[in-house]
Amino acid sequence: MLFWFYRSFVHLALELYPRNMHIYFSGIGGAGIGPLALIAKQAGYDVNGSDQQNSQYIDYLKKKGISNIHIGQTEDVISKVHNDQPIDWFVYSSSINTGHPELEYCTQQNIKTSKRDELINQILKDKNLKMIAIAGTHGKTTTTAMVIWLFKQLGVPVSYSVGAKLSFGEMGQYEPESEFFVYEADEFDRNFLAFEPEISLISGVSWDHHEIFPTREDYQAAFQEFISQSNHTFIWQEDADYLKLNSSENLTVLDSNDQDIETLKIKGRYNRLDASLAMAGVWQATGTEPENLAGFIDKFPGLSRRMEEIYPHLYSDYAHTPEKIRGAMSVALELVKDSGKDLVVIYEPLTNRRQHYMIDDYKDVFTGASTLYWIPSYLAREDPDQRVIEPAEMIEHLDDPSIAQALNRDDELEKVIRNHLENGDMVVCMAGGGGGSLDDWLRERFKN
Repeated sequence: MLFWFYRSFVHLALELYPRNMHIYFSGIGGAGIGPLALIAKQAGYDVNGSDQQNSQYIDYLKKKGISNIHIGQTEDVISKVHNDQPIDWFVYSSSINTGHPELEYCTQQNIKTSKRDELINQILKDKNLKMIAIAGTHGKTTTTAMVIWLFKQLGVPVSYSVGAKLSFGEMGQYEPESEFFVYEADEFDRNFLAFEPEISLISGVSWDHHEIFPTREDYQAAFQEFISQSNHTFIWQEDADYLKLNSSENLTVLDSNDQDIETLKIKGRYNRLDASLAMAGVWQATGTEPENLAGFIDKFPGLSRRMEEIYPHLYSDYAHTPEKIRGAMSVALELVKDSGKDLVVIYEPLTNRRQHYMIDDYKDVFTGASTLYWIPSYLAREDPDQRVIEPAEMIEHLDDPSIAQALNRDDELEKVIRNHLENGDMVVCMAGGGGGSLDDWLRERFKN
């Protein structure tokens, strides 16, 4: 009885005095956890954490004042941290499962544990912030970055978290004077259902994360629920139809055929759609009309791994699913237009599991490329009993298999890329993944 009274008292104290809270972030070098750790630090919490391996981003967090970061995730390390300064809240990434030594230790010690979403809600409550959530299968990172860019151009203070490096700010930031928290709300593991946003922007919906959503109906239901929790949502007509939703007082349905969209100067049809959606959200939040935002959005500088030129005529893009590929191709084809050169694509799928569900969705997504090199999937969160689909089999499902060739990520691929670059071709590498992915390999082999 006394124990439970004590535990309740501690939790009440943490809510009343959040600045004394010690938060430990497991997986602090990741794109989701790392920015949140920085936000928590800026918001006045005591922060440290761990990761399996060192990274440039961890070095960056240390420079920002999060100095106590441990490489290696063991019970011995976290127990020492806890003994030196009791951990109040253990926040972990979706990649950590039951049996993880840090999670097991914190559970045994009755330390509060959660994924990032519960902490974000706590920060929103503590700092009296309204959430602008950007959700969708594709386009949400770009749209989120565009919303942040517009706030900054307007000179309006904003707090935010986004899953890619920005050229104009941090990946995560807490601004004391801000009214809004702009957040890239990921549907993976149903994380976005933890929130009740003031404004939601739906950038595009097509079935994904099949290990979490085994049917299209499950995926649709999750987005329907997310939208129902939002005070106001902007969505494209095609996605509203897909989700069986009609416009209402709380749901604005946008027309993707609006001619004003094509007046924007940003390259790529999908980017112009993302820009229009971002302007709608900022208009709702600040009252600034879209026509007064267009000049700002036309100067949007882009972000890491979204058609990022990492070497002359060599681009890296996070396009790893069919709809993301369509978006990347729309930009690439506009960039290569009138150059007289060829568009060459190198594609590394993310997860073998996803390919089993989407094998027929690739048939026409590479239309416009003169040559396609398909390399083996980056394996993550796989079913060990599931047959690995080889590139040659995926190529057979294309409308025009003759443009494609199966290759491995090796010296031969490097030679092929260099030959195309010497010929003046535009080479776009599309991949998801993380450490050890095609993107990492490219940056090592093709250093400017």
